Amino acid sequence: MSKVTLTNMCMVYNKETNEVLVQERVKSWKGIAFPGGHVEDGESLIDSAIREIREETGLIVSNLEPCGIIHWYNDETGEKYFVFNYRTEVYSGELVEQTDEGSVFWVNKSELPSLQLSDGMRERLPMFLDKKYSEGYGVWNKAQESQMKWL
Repeated sequence: MSKVTLTNMCMVYNKETNEVLVQERVKSWKGIAFPGGHVEDGESLIDSAIREIREETGLIVSNLEPCGIIHWYNDETGEKYFVFNYRTEVYSGELVEQTDEGSVFWVNKSELPSLQLSDGMRERLPMFLDKKYSEGYGVWNKAQESQMKWL
């Protein structure tokens, strides 16, 4: 049986200031991305995103809108890796500026492309910001770098 990994990512947007919440990741997938993490066994996708956002930012989010799925397939091992992407404008609580995952801060939405984004994050921005894609799919293995196909 092949391994399947489920993860999530959520763009939290403040429409009054035109800012999005980002995390400068220091553990894995280094660089700037939206907060998120792994889906735990027995946990729904939405609940996992809400939990991850709270753990990584201190904010409590709700009204999550699905905005696409990223799916990688390793054609050598059969492993599958999914990222369920969400966005929301509904949040409360007090922002924690630093966790063991990295620093968390607000940035103007227009500045995103100029930041030191995590690998592949730049290509994902249209999914979150413009509702341009609903899926990104790529095949990867040790011999070649994944080429993402956007659908």
